[in-house]
Amino acid sequence: MYEPIRTKSVHTVAGASDFPHRSREEELDIQLAGHLAALLAVTDELRALAPSDDLDAAAARLADQVARLRGGQAPVRSVVSRVSEPHLAALHERAHTLAGRALVVAASRADTAAAILAAERMDAHAEALGPREVAAG
Repeated sequence: MYEPIRTKSVHTVAGASDFPHRSREEELDIQLAGHLAALLAVTDELRALAPSDDLDAAAARLADQVARLRGGQAPVRSVVSRVSEPHLAALHERAHTLAGRALVVAASRADTAAAILAAERMDAHAEALGPREVAAG
C-alpha cells in the first residue's frame, strides 16, 4: 500500500555533520553570560548615578562571573557620563528583571554561584525600589 522512502532526508544532506553544534550547557553559558553582562551594564549606570560600596562589589562579582562563563574573557565595561535622576527607578527595575532572567538560566544549568549572585541582586534592587511593586518583566 505504501512505498518506502528511497531518498535521503534533506536534514541529513552530506556535509551537514560538519556544522559545529553547541551543547545545551554551552548555550546556557552563553545566555547566562549575556544576562549577567547586561546586568553589569545597568549596575555601572547605577554606580554613576548613585555610587555605593554595594554596587561596586556587585559590579566586581558580576564581572568575575561573566569572565568565568566566557572562558576568562573580561566583559566590556561602559562609562556613563551623566544619568538623570528619574532614570534611577527605571534602572533598578531593569536590573531586577535582568537579575531574574539570570537566576532562571543559572538555576537551569545548576550554577550555584551565579544563581546566588542573581538572587542577591534581585533582592538589592527590589529593596532600592522600596515598597513599590516591582514590574513583572
